[in-house]
Amino acid sequence: MIWTLKKVYYRTVQAIVRVGTKHVKFKTPKVIYGAGSVNKLSDIMKEQHIDKALIIVSKTIMKSGLLETFLEKLKENNIGYELYDNVKPNPTIENIEDCLKVYKDSGCKAIAVIGGGSPIDCGKVVAARAANSNLQVKDLRGLLKVRKPIAPLFAVPTTAGSGSEVTVAAVVTDANTHEKYAIADFKLVPDFAILDPELTVGVPSHLTASTGMDALTHAIEAYIGKNGTSYTDDKALKAIKLIIENLENVYKDGTNLDGRNAMLVASNYAGEAFTRAYVGYVHAIAHSIGGLYGVAHGLANAIILPKVLEYYGESAYAKLSEIAIYLNLGKANETKKDLAMKVITKIKDMNANMNIPLGIKELKKEDIHLISQRATKEGNPGYPVPKIINIKECEELLESLVI
Repeated sequence: MIWTLKKVYYRTVQAIVRVGTKHVKFKTPKVIYGAGSVNKLSDIMKEQHIDKALIIVSKTIMKSGLLETFLEKLKENNIGYELYDNVKPNPTIENIEDCLKVYKDSGCKAIAVIGGGSPIDCGKVVAARAANSNLQVKDLRGLLKVRKPIAPLFAVPTTAGSGSEVTVAAVVTDANTHEKYAIADFKLVPDFAILDPELTVGVPSHLTASTGMDALTHAIEAYIGKNGTSYTDDKALKAIKLIIENLENVYKDGTNLDGRNAMLVASNYAGEAFTRAYVGYVHAIAHSIGGLYGVAHGLANAIILPKVLEYYGESAYAKLSEIAIYLNLGKANETKKDLAMKVITKIKDMNANMNIPLGIKELKKEDIHLISQRATKEGNPGYPVPKIINIKECEELLESLVI
């Protein structure tokens, strides 16, 4: 009886959010596409009257030499800059504070992030802290806690996965509690997103796979959830199709620029979808596992995705069957269950083809209860999932991930 009442409460909250979201005007970054487009960023910053910026960049991209032209153009445009290249794979509060100190001490007026989801998330929270110095990172946890507008923010993703260049969210790790949590606010959406496939060519195959499956998870969770709209459904379906058609190709051949570009576009579309329609238990569980063990977020999502879709069962068949038909995996005269299973099988096949394991080797049985508590706390009532899960059901699901 208590669980039934809780589920009613969760669905009521989700319905209120669903109605409210339809009346919210989401900020959308101006997107610049194409090979070499990172070199346009300096001129864009000049047009925005920026004279000094913090450039948060991944060490890999910095060493690649791909940013030499961009940095030279900053000098030509008399834009001073400070480089920060020490973002951790899962940015911690301490990591963010360290980056914030560089921003303040250098007198920067804007932030440009050239890196994957972690550096972009770091940049978002640094911008939020800089504008709201009276609030600590923990104070920003949850929804709409960023009170003052942030400085100009430019995002240049170097992996095709997180979609962070277009989303309202940033994920932070608390190193003391080993807990991951989200900060979500419309003010965190970057002003410009630069999608340059040349910057993703050097991404290793295993990272290409996990980040690509991260984007696929975003799109699928946004599509099958209960808060989707015609806009988010369109973006999600387009993202799913682009990923299914291109991810394995760029996994095998990372120099395929057309494929790399398609994956960046797909990640961007998926980001637009889930920032409006939200995600689901795949993310809730992946965040908990990532926070506890440091497992890469995209890899965790890839492993967990088919398990959660199977758990949803009949509640997700209708939406998954629509995906199957859109992808030409089946025909409309087949049963919804059969079509849904074809989508799940396709995901499993992709994982197998890209050497993604069936389970999570770091997962310890004695941690399953804690992970379930954290995952259900994150997911309920925040995520408008097809089927609501409780702690016991989450534990059963996690048992199937132990290897």
